[in-house]
Amino acid sequence: MTHTERVTIEGVDFLTTLHLAGPIGLLALHGGVEGGTAELAAEVATRTGATLLTFTQPEGPPTHIPSTRMTPCTPLTTFLSHTTLTISLHGHNRRSTPRTIYVGGSNRPAARILATALTDSPYTPITTLSDIPHPLRGLHPDNPVNQTRNGGVQLELPLLARTSHPTPIDPEIPPREVVDGIVAGVRTLMERERARW
Repeated sequence: MTHTERVTIEGVDFLTTLHLAGPIGLLALHGGVEGGTAELAAEVATRTGATLLTFTQPEGPPTHIPSTRMTPCTPLTTFLSHTTLTISLHGHNRRSTPRTIYVGGSNRPAARILATALTDSPYTPITTLSDIPHPLRGLHPDNPVNQTRNGGVQLELPLLARTSHPTPIDPEIPPREVVDGIVAGVRTLMERERARW
């Protein structure tokens, strides 16, 4: 069952969409602000049976609240208590690396699995933390990606890796190669999580 709820964080109104399913969780904290991340998370969750939580801003100017300040509202608390490993999707706009996917987060083995699954895409996944810009590493303990039992992976995607359109549209359409790569990685992680049960 999918549940939607409005929440307010730091004076910003969000619409959250939560669907509880498997032990892997797909999280998009900045849907709409980082175009395509919510749609990408939803498609991957649908195809893999993963749990899903997205935050969008249906009204007002887009506001980016850093992940470490996304306070534990009810949907986020429910998501974190239900899942064992989180994959958090974000967008970066670094002009010097328009085809680089930075693969951060505290669960480094899971990060390498996802990076391997993305190697056939037109984008280059980077897992070496020293090669990932500090703000994109996703290692802070207050970042929700690291608050599930087995930590998580933060994927920082360039614009063209999260939407097939250079100008914003609603809904965004993530590129097939990226969707397929993340789906393959999540399925591998699902098998590993099930083996621990």
